[in-house]
Amino acid sequence: MVGAAEETPAQPPRTRRRRPSILAITGLLLIAIGLGSLGWMGYQYFGTNAPAQEAAKTEISQLQDQWNNGSGIEVPAPSATASSTPGATSTATATKGPAYTQAQLDKAMAILTIPRFGADYKVPILVGTSDYALSHGVGWYENTQLPGQIGNFAIAGHRITHGQPFARLLELKPGDKVIIETKTYIFTYQVDESPAQLTVQDVDTWVLDPVPGKTGVKPTQALITLTTCQDLFHSPDRSVGFGHLVDTTKK
Repeated sequence: MVGAAEETPAQPPRTRRRRPSILAITGLLLIAIGLGSLGWMGYQYFGTNAPAQEAAKTEISQLQDQWNNGSGIEVPAPSATASSTPGATSTATATKGPAYTQAQLDKAMAILTIPRFGADYKVPILVGTSDYALSHGVGWYENTQLPGQIGNFAIAGHRITHGQPFARLLELKPGDKVIIETKTYIFTYQVDESPAQLTVQDVDTWVLDPVPGKTGVKPTQALITLTTCQDLFHSPDRSVGFGHLVDTTKK
């Protein structure tokens, strides 16, 4: 009707917004933490490998250049009376390795090859077992003997992440060869006990003794110990393999 007052449309009832419950907030936080953890794990397991493998190649190239130029870390000549026969006795004494300076820590000292892992397998061995050393190759335990010397030459490497140089270490079998090339010599060790057969805790330092498992016993031959993580995820378990020197060749 003309002139009639316009009717005001009815307003819809206001709806109250529910505040997220504590349970919902907790669930969202857990999802965010889970996604973050997966991202971090993905980076650790995949993102660290390519850079570490390139770093290892660079270490080998630089080390070989140093050797060609007559420089680089010098590893002493092998013990003249070192026995390469398991269980054999010797009158040799374990020669103590040189005291490395701070400048020499984390520097490549030798090259590791393992024929079972293929012709392309070549990894630098660095002085020490710092995070840096283990992300550029494998590390030499400084409190153990040098390659070719009477006593225990021990090295460590990642089984996964950071180039995973020891990814296949548990495949080693008795009789397999482990070859260490230094500036002047090539030392060939033979595996006696597979890493797949022995698991220890990370605090079991007896594996690094001059004669592993025989604390205080005087060594009579040149030995090698290889250590890596036993599990694919972080744990204190370590897989350990042992071997002895069978051949020394001067370059």
